[in-house]
Amino acid sequence: MTFSISILLTGLVILLCVLLNKLTHKFGLPMLLAFIFLGMLFGSDGILKIPFENYDFAEKICSAALIFIMFYGGFGTNWKNAKSVAVQSVLLSTVGVVLTAALTGVFCYFVLKIALFESLLIGAVVSSTDAASVFSILRSKRLGLKSGTDSMLELESGSNDPCSYMLTILVLTAIGEGIKAGSVVTMLLAQFGFGILFGVVIAFGAAYALRKINFPVVGFDMAFVIGVALLAYASAALFGGNGSLWYHTWKSEISQ
Repeated sequence: MTFSISILLTGLVILLCVLLNKLTHKFGLPMLLAFIFLGMLFGSDGILKIPFENYDFAEKICSAALIFIMFYGGFGTNWKNAKSVAVQSVLLSTVGVVLTAALTGVFCYFVLKIALFESLLIGAVVSSTDAASVFSILRSKRLGLKSGTDSMLELESGSNDPCSYMLTILVLTAIGEGIKAGSVVTMLLAQFGFGILFGVVIAFGAAYALRKINFPVVGFDMAFVIGVALLAYASAALFGGNGSLWYHTWKSEISQ
C-alpha cells in the first residue's frame, strides 16, 4: 500500500467517523459501535480487506488514543458535582473493578469451563467500564441522573482503567513467569505512587502556568494543554508509574 493511499484511507476514516458521530448522537448510540463497524468494514475480513497484524503498533496507537480519551473525560467532568461522590467513585473504580474481575473469572471457570488463569484474565480485561462510551452517552444526551449518579459514573469510568490495567498485567505475569507477593506490592506502590506524584506536581504547575501566561495566539493554550497531557503521561510511565492516574489528580485543578 503506497503512502498516498494510506493518507487517503486515513482521511476517509476520519470523515466517516465525523458523519457517523452525528448519526449515533441522533439515535443515542455509543460512538464505539460506529468504530467497531468501521473496523469490520476496513479489516481483513471486511469489504476492503486491509491486512493488519502488527499488534505492537496497534497497542501503541490504542495507548496514544487512550491518553486523549482519559484527558477528555477528566477535563469535561464537573468537579464541583463530582466532589460529593468522589469516595463512592473511587470505591467503584478499585474495589468494584476487583470484585467484577473476580466474579467474571469465577463464572468463566466454573460455568464456561475455561482454565483458571485464562478465566481471571477475561475478568481483568472486562472489569472496567468503557470511559468513551459513558462520556458520549451522558454528555450527548445531557443526562442528569438522580443523586449525582451521572457525575459518579463519569468519575468512575474515567478512573477504573488503572486498576483494570494492573489486574491484567498481574494475571499475564502470573501466566508467563509466575509472580511473587513482594513483586505485586512493589508494582502497586510504583504504579499508584508515581502516577499520583506526577499528577499532583504537574497539576499545580500546569494550572499555575495557564493562569499566569497570556498566550499571544488563539489556540496556543490548547496546544500547551495537549503537550502537558503527553508529558505527564510519559513522565509517570518512565518511572514505572501508571500514566492514566495523573488525569484523576489533575482534573480538579485544570478544570477550575
